[in-house]
Amino acid sequence: MSGSTEDYAPHPHIGGRTAALRALAAWRGAAPGVPRVVVVTGDSGSGRSRLLTGFLMLCEPEFRKQLPLDAMDPSTVPPELPAPAVPAPDGLTAAQVLWLLADHYELDATSTQGVFAELAALDEPVTVVVPDADRAGPVRAAGEPARLVREVLAPLAATGTVRLLAEVPRPLVVELAAGLARGTVQIIDLDEPEWADPEGLVRHAQAALSPELGAPELPFTVDPAARLALATAIGRRAGTSPLVVQLAVQGVLMAPEGFDPADESWLPTSVGEALDLHAGRLGADPQTLRLMLAPLALAEADGIPVPLWARLASAVAEQDMSQAIAGGMLLAGPFVQPEEQPAERERGGGRTLLRLLHPAIGDEIRAGLPNLHTAQTRIAMALLEAVPEQDWSKADPYVRDHIAGHTLEAGLLPQLLTDPGLFVHADPVSLRAAVEAVPVEALGAPARTYLRTAPLLTRTQVPAALRAALLETAFVEDGLPEYADAVQRLGFELPWRTLWSLPVAGVSAVTVGGLPRPEGPATPVAVLVVPADTPGARPVAGAGEVEVSATGEMGETSAAEGAGDTDETGRSAVLVHDLLQPHSLDEIDPGQILRPSEDERAAAPLGLSRGADYLRVWDRASGEVVAVLISDTPFVAADLSPDGILVVATERGAKALHLRPAASTIAS
Repeated sequence: MSGSTEDYAPHPHIGGRTAALRALAAWRGAAPGVPRVVVVTGDSGSGRSRLLTGFLMLCEPEFRKQLPLDAMDPSTVPPELPAPAVPAPDGLTAAQVLWLLADHYELDATSTQGVFAELAALDEPVTVVVPDADRAGPVRAAGEPARLVREVLAPLAATGTVRLLAEVPRPLVVELAAGLARGTVQIIDLDEPEWADPEGLVRHAQAALSPELGAPELPFTVDPAARLALATAIGRRAGTSPLVVQLAVQGVLMAPEGFDPADESWLPTSVGEALDLHAGRLGADPQTLRLMLAPLALAEADGIPVPLWARLASAVAEQDMSQAIAGGMLLAGPFVQPEEQPAERERGGGRTLLRLLHPAIGDEIRAGLPNLHTAQTRIAMALLEAVPEQDWSKADPYVRDHIAGHTLEAGLLPQLLTDPGLFVHADPVSLRAAVEAVPVEALGAPARTYLRTAPLLTRTQVPAALRAALLETAFVEDGLPEYADAVQRLGFELPWRTLWSLPVAGVSAVTVGGLPRPEGPATPVAVLVVPADTPGARPVAGAGEVEVSATGEMGETSAAEGAGDTDETGRSAVLVHDLLQPHSLDEIDPGQILRPSEDERAAAPLGLSRGADYLRVWDRASGEVVAVLISDTPFVAADLSPDGILVVATERGAKALHLRPAASTIAS
């Protein structure tokens, strides 16, 4: 069943896997009796991703033109059809993967359940391929692959109009297949004899050893017979793992001195053996190699910046590893892959990251650590020490964006979530994923504010200065003024200061006004229309219905009348609040309050317009928008004083922001 035949050319990228390609081609062509759902699984390093990559080459109309289809086994070539949807989950949350799919099919859904319902209602069956489920999520310890299977892949598999092909780690296969009718799903386990490909492994080793494909000229690479003999031995020792073949070849080619191709004991049978044998052939302690690679095995995202490698390896080993790493690329080389990262838009030039060649190497290294939590704790402490002057704006991007992932796995994240500077400067997608993985009851008050605000941060993808603005007003809303003040001290020129927030339910209208005084200017106040039974509210008799314009400007003589509303008994209730100070004015007679005249409003430099979840403040003279406020709950009312004090109300309550119009900005 390995299926390679001498009469046909192998797939140029895969070099084998005929049996698996036949099954996938039959699935793509919807052949009679072929299950609607196919799950590709196997051990890490078994070639799952390579198989799906090669298969997708055959499914992409333009790419398949570059393949020798006429020379390949016809049973492995799917029919020519439009390319399937391929929402790749690498680094994404389950929700992001689902919305990629919704965008592909141009769905109008506004909820996850709506996506599945609209997919089911499409006129034609839809074909979806999801590779690399194990690489889902911006934070490794947050368990995103399991969430992807549970919240996206399983519902897709249960949707009768969806033809699904998914690459899934073996521990999650049962959960994906659970509940599906018999005959609906086919499991292709690449480590099972039915799907194994020993000939393909030998072919892979032969190609990697060939000088024509870049291998150095050595006695066992230039001689075809010797090359075939070594490739056969490597494939036999590797079992079913293409990764072990790759590591064996790279180790031999990188350090061929003293290698005897006739001695198979130097050829690995597993990833762990590949590590240990390579170190042994170089006369190094295998544990030294594992400690060098430990930071890369514990790394988040795309890998560790080169300057941090020695610092973090030394932290894990509790000894200076700088010398070992400085001269250790020959030792670590077969297992490490450098990647050039482009310059960040906000923070300067590009840099080189180091990551492990394959996640299975990380699995092996982590499994050999005496205590994973201890290792992550040491890394987290080293990352904290690497923050210059404990100023997150000066931190290396890896430190600021991914320290939360390390502290999450160490069990220390709640202790970290007290610094507004981290909230502002860290990548909101990564930080949100880490915080959401912590039980809410374990989070302190500032972390809960961040968790509430995070959807706005990730939705808008705003830069750090505007994240600061969002968080400043959220902290005031949640009764944490000291944290709002800390945000104000971070060095940003914030375009507003939140003056106060009143957590009162049921506000239906707001207006600004003035309370006349015997001498001097009137005291600026805000008037909030609230339910009659609101504590501290003052009833206002005889006020009629109010029309509130799209700008939030109200057209009555007094603020009390202009903001008035009535209940079924004919009573109206309002709260009067000092516009500039965080305290209510319960003793004030609302009838005494006057709102700005139409002439005063027209002469004010700023105007206001409102949508469901956004407000725009614009400069009347130039017409330019100077502030845009967004909210995770709809705005129910808003008003703007002539001197730039904005009062807004949502179902959460009301608050006042003193605008400093200088640049376009976003708040909640």
